[in-house]
Amino acid sequence: MTEAVRRSRGLSLRTRLLALTLALLVAALLGSTGLVIDQLRRTLVRQLDERIHSAAVVTQRLPGLEDLAGDPPIRDTVEQQAIRDMYAARLSPDGRIEQVIRPAEGAPPKLPRLDTAAVAERDGKPFAANSTAGDGRWRVIALPNAPGQPAGSVITAGSLSEVEDAMHRLTGRVLLIDVAVLGLLGVAGWFAVRAGLRPLRRIETTAAAIAAGGLSSRVPQLAAPRTELGSLAASLNTMLDRIEAGDAARADAEHSMRRFIADASHELRTPLAGIKGFTQLYRMGGMPERSDVDAAMSRMEREAERLVDLVEEMLLLARLDERGAAAVHTLQLTPMDLRTLAADALRDLKALDPARTVTLTGPGGGSPGGAPVLGDEARLRQVMSNLVGNAIAHTPAGSPVRIGVGVQDGLAVLELCDDGPGMTSEQAARVFDRFYRADTARGRTPTGGAGLGLSIVHSLITAHGGRVELHTAPDQGATFRILLPLHTETLSS
Repeated sequence: MTEAVRRSRGLSLRTRLLALTLALLVAALLGSTGLVIDQLRRTLVRQLDERIHSAAVVTQRLPGLEDLAGDPPIRDTVEQQAIRDMYAARLSPDGRIEQVIRPAEGAPPKLPRLDTAAVAERDGKPFAANSTAGDGRWRVIALPNAPGQPAGSVITAGSLSEVEDAMHRLTGRVLLIDVAVLGLLGVAGWFAVRAGLRPLRRIETTAAAIAAGGLSSRVPQLAAPRTELGSLAASLNTMLDRIEAGDAARADAEHSMRRFIADASHELRTPLAGIKGFTQLYRMGGMPERSDVDAAMSRMEREAERLVDLVEEMLLLARLDERGAAAVHTLQLTPMDLRTLAADALRDLKALDPARTVTLTGPGGGSPGGAPVLGDEARLRQVMSNLVGNAIAHTPAGSPVRIGVGVQDGLAVLELCDDGPGMTSEQAARVFDRFYRADTARGRTPTGGAGLGLSIVHSLITAHGGRVELHTAPDQGATFRILLPLHTETLSS
């Protein structure tokens, strides 16, 4: 049984479906054929029994032995009573054959004991008996003699040979018809199963293409969406979309990680190379004067500070990336107003470049207004410091800057608008990428200069549940807009 199951599993689905279908058809045809032949045989036997019973009634009323002998007219009458193809005999009360009225064509039936009591017990019902030669079967009816005749009984028997021959011929012909029908159905079933499985072969082809690396392959619409095949195709395509998107995201993440590591290595190498150069110069005696040593130490200190700032920025971004949506739990959130950050940014800009004209307005202009939020003040100050430093470092000295603060469309808004060279759409799309520095010098932070400042701005504002927008165009300046959820007394309660 195990070997048969193993072999069946090695067959193709098409072969197994066809074999199962043919097996069911064979069972159905053989079962129906058997039932039809059995019912037909029963009908023919019942018709034979009716003929035997009619002949038995006629035989029961025939004259006695002494009246029948040597009287051809009576024999002709008997033959006319439809017993010429049957066996008829008269029995004594003890069951012995006294007279054979109609001899059998061949071996007569082998009768059981049929005395008066046995005949009465059978009550005229037909029964089966073998022939005396054992090569045939008979149907027999025994009836008592008619009233007015001597005690005893008569029997009439009909051979089942014609019935059996008819059944054998019929069975052979039906089996030939069944074989022909099965052959035709097998051929038709082969093509039907092949056509029915054609969509699955197309799915198989698509799966093979995907396994070979073609993640863009999709299963065609094979049937209506509500059918099993249509639902399978839709589910497979949805799964493939997610796999392709995940694979693309993984590839982008790997590419970003490689680029991040390369950029970080480059940025870390610059201050380290400076520190190493000064130490080697000192060891080689290139700093004979105390002033030379002091100057070198001052340069090394600045490079070390730059290195520390770069490492801290990278660690901050790594922590924000690691926590993802849970990064908000690392912030020290307290109620605050963005007007405080706007006022501090205004003072910082005037201190860094007194020649600049700095104005404080509302979002897009007008009067400044309150912007209550729930935020980490230290981190938001870091955001604003990066934006101020970016404006100072990458806009012409003395160019005006506008700081806007207030509420717009149900959000707290803090924006910084400069009158610098601006950026193209391609540059603006990447300005928040790590270590990205546009050709126009946009995207650098004033401290460290590694191109992480705006990435930190984006990550910190995202952790606060807000977003950063950039509106810019070449020679039209740039506006960095921070939008945060409002914090009101109702929300805080």
